[in-house]
Amino acid sequence: MAKSCSHWWHAPVYFTVSIALAFIAISTPLHSDLKNASSPLPHNSITHHLLSNASRALRRLGFTVTATLLQVSPELLLTSHEVHSTIFAIKDSAISNFSLLPPWLLKHLFQYHTSPSKISMRDLLEKSPGSCLSTLLENKKLEITKIDPKQRSVEINHVLVSHPDMFLGGTISVHGVLGPFSPLNSQNFQESQRGFIQTLICGSNSRNFLDWPEIIRMLSSNGFVSFAVGLHTVVGGFPQDFTNFSSVTVFAPPDLALAASPSPLLDRIVRFHILPRRFSYIELATLPQKSKIGTLLPDRDIEVTGRLKNSSRVLAVNGVEVLVPDVFSSKKFIIHGLSRAFKLGELPNAF
Repeated sequence: MAKSCSHWWHAPVYFTVSIALAFIAISTPLHSDLKNASSPLPHNSITHHLLSNASRALRRLGFTVTATLLQVSPELLLTSHEVHSTIFAIKDSAISNFSLLPPWLLKHLFQYHTSPSKISMRDLLEKSPGSCLSTLLENKKLEITKIDPKQRSVEINHVLVSHPDMFLGGTISVHGVLGPFSPLNSQNFQESQRGFIQTLICGSNSRNFLDWPEIIRMLSSNGFVSFAVGLHTVVGGFPQDFTNFSSVTVFAPPDLALAASPSPLLDRIVRFHILPRRFSYIELATLPQKSKIGTLLPDRDIEVTGRLKNSSRVLAVNGVEVLVPDVFSSKKFIIHGLSRAFKLGELPNAF
């Protein structure tokens, strides 16, 4: 009985999101300047059969919201003049806070997760890191940020393609991803601008490299001296692809053991405290409970959790409280102060 009720809260969340999607479906286009403004799909048996099969595949694997979108408003993702589409379906657990978003942003977000070409997992694996994928959202592209041929895994905008080839049929490909390709800024939503969809600078020739010395200076000037020393000690040994990120999030502990001693352990500890994407405190706080985010340490994720403190819930990462959020923030990096350092050997727990 307990098991059947363990996810009771999902129903109202998905219902609310579905209502928002239905609103999008019946409303007029909010931005007529979108390059792929929605047009009605032809109502024929082949199109209906294809959409039904794709929707069933999504529901069977737990991608309920995207399955609903294909039913109530398929023209957002599939157009009559762009017959091929690849849909990157966001995992339901990462979509639970989307009911708070305005309809225009939901519309932009789902269009940003659709490419106007049919791409299989095999096609993705044959591309090179740094390759760009066009989307239905004007002037917004996706970037293939990591490819592991041995594991047959791909990351797009640093988000893992967790369910490759969920559906391949006709002109449609569908893949499941662990989370949205863009961290959403939940402030100032009244401004209906596509700038809220944060994208990487796609293409190696146009990428703005991170200024690691500036990050080290900001850490030191804000009191995180030992972590600044540790980062300075190991940053010269970062692989080339670690210098190519367009943005990072740094979790800075007040003290860091072995900060001045070059060692493989120090290198691992520092990498474990850095994310290859920029997340503000609000963006982290609105992620679903126990969301996992990749770090610069291969195969080690951090887990965003909540914990109780003085009868109120505060943000914690790997069970460590984010004590001083948004210590320093720029377009390329953001620093959050921790109550203590993460421990490589400990398992993240929610309180």
